[in-house]
Amino acid sequence: MEKSSKPPPCAEAAPAPAFATAVAFDAIDARSLMKGRKEALLLLDGEPYRLRITGNNKLILTK
Repeated sequence: MEKSSKPPPCAEAAPAPAFATAVAFDAIDARSLMKGRKEALLLLDGEPYRLRITGNNKLILTK
């Protein structure tokens, strides 16, 4: 039986990508943030933004 090389579907915190080593910040797994939904409303200084996962598994952020 062949083992799958896919990562788990929803990890709590994804490892930071290689480019992140030069900048100190934590990576946040988008699927964990979305909690199983395709869309989420985010607020920044009281302004709403919509974060959406497309059918092609891309993220779109709109105001």
